Amino acid sequence: MFDSFKKRGGAWEAFEPAFRELMKERQVERAFSPAAVDRACLLCSEAEALHCHRRLVAEYLRECWGDGEIVHL
Repeated sequence: MFDSFKKRGGAWEAFEPAFRELMKERQVERAFSPAAVDRACLLCSEAEALHCHRRLVAEYLRECWGDGEIVHL
């Protein structure tokens, strides 16, 4: 999925919902507790958060867990 977007010039508009669905299917929110990622830093090679999977992960977890502050550095 990531290769299709990044290496083959796929559309972000296709990648984003597919990636969100994959996180839902894999129940990513069950792999970690909110306490385990409190004050955590997600890293990615993208310079901006707009087209970055780290943003999608952070937003997905916030949606699943409720509150949570996301700060893009």
